[in-house]
Amino acid sequence: MTVHEGGCLCGSLRYRTLADPLRVTVCHCRFCQRATGGAALVEPIFNKQDVEIINGTPSVYAHRSEGSGKLVYVNFCATCGTKTWLAFERFDAVFGLYAGTFDDPNWFEIEPGNAKHIFLDMARRESIIPPGLPTFRQHATRNDGTPCQVTIYDAPHTMSAEQQSK
Repeated sequence: MTVHEGGCLCGSLRYRTLADPLRVTVCHCRFCQRATGGAALVEPIFNKQDVEIINGTPSVYAHRSEGSGKLVYVNFCATCGTKTWLAFERFDAVFGLYAGTFDDPNWFEIEPGNAKHIFLDMARRESIIPPGLPTFRQHATRNDGTPCQVTIYDAPHTMSAEQQSK
């Protein structure tokens, strides 16, 4: 069993994962940019039963996704405001953790076999997309579950050239 812990800035909210992530999503959508205050959210995805709260109780903000129309539940510390994980109406069996909240945010790999970049149409223009990873202009799946077109770059790709051609 792979056990890794994480939590908020003040330590009031702590969690533990009991397995490796199912996959890792790097999301460049505006919601994730606003939620992190950065260019993208690095989000390891876990089965709900593989995430345990070990200290505190999260506060929850329910946000309606502009893309799917489904609710996204942002779990955060009421004391310091740190966002720790997301729950999804659309994908109700999993949690998406904010990678930066792990005590060791580098413990899991981001590689072609387990990761993808989504919402490249909204990525900051200086974003560099690594080669070999599946990428998607929007989400990886449509609301009905059908997969979207994937692009895999052979070399590091900068979004600025692509966005300037739009």
